[in-house]
Amino acid sequence: MIGWRGAVRGAVTGPAVTYGMIAICCAVFVISPVSGLNPVYGTGDALLAAQSGYFARWGVIPAELLSSSPGTLLTPLTALFVHGSWLHLLGNMLFLYVFGAMAEERIGQLEFALFYLGCGYLALLAYAAANAESDQTLVGASGAISGVLGAFLYLFPKARVTSLFPFLFFLPLRFPAWIVLIFWFALQWLAAQGAGSGPGVAYLAHLVGFGVGFLYAWGRFRRSTRVKAQAAATEGERQP
Repeated sequence: MIGWRGAVRGAVTGPAVTYGMIAICCAVFVISPVSGLNPVYGTGDALLAAQSGYFARWGVIPAELLSSSPGTLLTPLTALFVHGSWLHLLGNMLFLYVFGAMAEERIGQLEFALFYLGCGYLALLAYAAANAESDQTLVGASGAISGVLGAFLYLFPKARVTSLFPFLFFLPLRFPAWIVLIFWFALQWLAAQGAGSGPGVAYLAHLVGFGVGFLYAWGRFRRSTRVKAQAAATEGERQP
C-alpha cells in the first residue's frame, strides 16, 4: 500500500525538516557499505564484513541496549538514519514524503523535528525492551515515520491520499486518510502477532511509533480545531 500521490504542497518556507530527514537518510545510505556504491568497502567478504560492522555500530541491539555502556542509549537515534537495503530506504522515505510535509506544517518545524526523533526513539526502545534477549540489529526510520502517520491520522483524518492496494490490482485510488492509515495499522497489528524476535520487520516498533504519534497529536491539539480546509489541499485535489 503506497500513497505517494497524496504529497502536499508545503508551507511558505517548505517542509524543511521532512526534506532534511529524507536527504540525510539518503546521503547516509549512499556512502554506507549497504548501498554497494562506495568502493572504499571493497567487494565480497570484505563488503559483507563492513556491512555487519556498520549495523552493529549504528543500529540497536536489544540485548546490549540497557546492559552495556551508556553510549548504547544513543543507538536508537543513530539507527533512525540507517537502512538495510534500497527497498527499505525507498519505502520509508516515500511514506515520510507523503505524510511528513502536512504534519510538519501543522506541528511546526522545530517541534516536528523533536517529535520525529522522539517517536523513533521510543518505538525502538519499546521493541528492544520487548525483545531484551535478541541480538538481532534493528535499523530504520520506520518507528519515527509511524509516529508521523499516527499524528496525521488525528490531525487530518479526511485528507485524501492516493494508495495502491494489492487486492485491488494495484489501481491508484484516492481514499480519506483515516481509511488508509487504519488499514495500515491493522496490517501491522496482524503481522506483529506472528512476528518473532529474529530477522525481519519490527512491526512492534511500527505500532508503538504510531500510537505515540497519535497520542501526542491528541494531547497537543485536542483543544484546538482540527484542520478541515486542508483536507482538500493534497496534490491534484485543488486547482490553482
